[in-house]
Amino acid sequence: MAKNSESHPLSIIDFSIDDHCVGSRWAVDDEDRLAHLIAIVLMGQAMRAAQIIDDLLPATPAFTHEALQNEAIIKLTVQEEKQMPRTGYPRHQRDGLIFEIISWVAAKQVSGDRCFLKDPHISATSQGLDGVMIELNDEGNEIIKSTIFEDKCTEHPRDTFRDSVMPGFIDRHENTRNAELINAAGALIRMSGATPDEVMSMAIKVIENDCRHYRAAFALTNDFDNDKSQKKLFKGYSKLSGIKSDQRIGAGLIVGGKLRGWFDVMSEKIIAYIRQLGEGMA
Repeated sequence: MAKNSESHPLSIIDFSIDDHCVGSRWAVDDEDRLAHLIAIVLMGQAMRAAQIIDDLLPATPAFTHEALQNEAIIKLTVQEEKQMPRTGYPRHQRDGLIFEIISWVAAKQVSGDRCFLKDPHISATSQGLDGVMIELNDEGNEIIKSTIFEDKCTEHPRDTFRDSVMPGFIDRHENTRNAELINAAGALIRMSGATPDEVMSMAIKVIENDCRHYRAAFALTNDFDNDKSQKKLFKGYSKLSGIKSDQRIGAGLIVGGKLRGWFDVMSEKIIAYIRQLGEGMA
């Protein structure tokens, strides 16, 4: 199939941070396209968003409906005090939701045909795995790479990496939290067309550290866009022992200005797009 003339919303550059981990720098090239993709995911259409990214299609939803639009807008609206009926969410939850979707977009942009990626959460209060991606061999009968994602949107990335992300990764690395991971891998393997028996025989590979990768992703201001700050941010990644440096990934979405201000503007763009969608597109 011939590709369309659309482009990806993010530019992604891989680089070396230190002897223990590699970096992935994300920058927004097309804010409008990114906003449209986020809106589509928030309206429950991650499959459509994946198709748009894979085939470079115009970023439009497969269908729309007033109820879907209103639900998505509530998720993007800041409401610090909880009240019912809910009309919004605390800013940190809203920003975390948007960033997790951006993280998913970044992974989808660089994933190959044999890669299968867990859909992002579409609730600001969702718990559990932020993201999982598996890559199968050419025959489609073995996992050759699995990646566990942790996505954080915080003004204190170093503290969060050290005190929250790394303890969680260490638990995974020591295989103390396997059931959730195997379940997620099984769901992804099924997308390849594997039979239930094949799924079960293949899914166990995700607990093997030789093929497992970890990706800690943060939304970051320009202050972190230098070698020294990156090394300081991801110091301690080597505690995930017995794996190669390229299995430890430190990713960062670099945004201009203040962190929360950038997400305020992005939220406004997403809401504006959702509001202009007409039911005639269904």
